[in-house]
Amino acid sequence: MDKRYLPLPVSEQVLLRRQAIEEVLAHPEWTLADAIRHLKKSMRLTSAELARLAGVSHRTVQDIEQGRSEGTVQTMNRLLGIVGLKLGVVRRMSEDP
Repeated sequence: MDKRYLPLPVSEQVLLRRQAIEEVLAHPEWTLADAIRHLKKSMRLTSAELARLAGVSHRTVQDIEQGRSEGTVQTMNRLLGIVGLKLGVVRRMSEDP
């Protein structure tokens, strides 16, 4: 956990993760970088901690967060997978009535 925060009991950590997941799912307009940033901040993780949990490099997480890279599908699934999410394909809704 990010050392800028006081340690939380496990029950509160679980609650933060659930809330973070629900917020990401409630905002399909967010970019993947926005979703990753939100998950990281909501769960009080540093980029290095998120990278370690996901099994990717710290630099990869930084590049995605800062928009220098969009990441591969595999990388995004690893990052989202730590909270039980994965990328999916859905039909775009037509903008014309």
